[in-house]
Amino acid sequence: MLNRLLSHDLPRSRWLAATLLLILIGLAAAPFLFPGSKPLGVAAKILVFILLVASYDLLLGYTGIVSFAHTMFFGIGAYGVAIASTRMGEGWAALAVGAGCALGVSLVLSLVIGLFSLRVKAIFYAMITLAVASAFQTLASQLSDFTGGEDGLTFKNPAVLSPSFEPFSGPVLGISIDGRVLSYYLLFVVVLVAFAALLRIVNSPFGRVLQAIRENDFRAEAIGYRTVVFRTLSNVLAALFATLAGVLLALWLRYTGPDTTLSFEIMLDILLIVVIGGMGTVYGAVVGAVLFVLAQNYLQDLLKLGATALDGVPVLSAFITPDRWLLWLGVLFVLSVYHFPTGVVGRLRARALAARSGA
Repeated sequence: MLNRLLSHDLPRSRWLAATLLLILIGLAAAPFLFPGSKPLGVAAKILVFILLVASYDLLLGYTGIVSFAHTMFFGIGAYGVAIASTRMGEGWAALAVGAGCALGVSLVLSLVIGLFSLRVKAIFYAMITLAVASAFQTLASQLSDFTGGEDGLTFKNPAVLSPSFEPFSGPVLGISIDGRVLSYYLLFVVVLVAFAALLRIVNSPFGRVLQAIRENDFRAEAIGYRTVVFRTLSNVLAALFATLAGVLLALWLRYTGPDTTLSFEIMLDILLIVVIGGMGTVYGAVVGAVLFVLAQNYLQDLLKLGATALDGVPVLSAFITPDRWLLWLGVLFVLSVYHFPTGVVGRLRARALAARSGA
């Protein structure tokens, strides 16, 4: 049953299986295990980035397409919900209309970009997507009457998902269940279903063709596959899943703006997570997102503890400060790439395969 649920793509490593199980349990029980607004926000961000990075890995890791327009589709999802909710008012109808329109816009844009751009060489396609994403970010910043400009849009969720909604009169298992917790579990269920769908896609015959195109597109074309069609479909699917991730982020934040979804820094974060977790492995999105988001949110706290312990120590105390957390994040990334050139998932699977071969 589990094998079928994972589309016959098992972790193939005991350490990886244990890590994924631990992450699943941690995310499923996050409101109870880690009470407080910050831990719950970090867990929600991990969920959003798992879906966002897994969708990008469908492009980069499985099809070999380098695109810089992924955050554009991410932003379309967030802005779709925000614009519909501000125009129509809070309610499920606004969410449905916003999400539906966002998915429709992403479908058309990704199809146009795919059909007109995927015939060019990889570097030119990457530049085209970068130009389109930059133009979209500029439009979102300048159309203030429609998108809120640089200030973005703040909106209200349906009453059930608002923090003031409390379905139970008393605490459950030590915490108060409110709309915020319900919003988190909505994210959890949607990401779990979408992740299972992505697993099914990459392990289907369609996914095998994408991997063949990644390895040698000329050979795939020679044996009868229309590589432009498959690349375009991969581009469309990745865009739709990224749009869904944007919808979920907007639901959680109840706000969207250029900095939260469209900035190039988010695109860099996606690339870093794909490399850390492992390209061409959907599970890499899970491991990479957890490691990166935890480091991004708690590295400063760890450095603060280190600075307190090393107070008065010359030279070292100047480097171990919370202000230099980006420096240490970069150091950790370099070390992870050096020790895990195929990503954490790729390294764990290689070690498991080597152990079985030796046995």
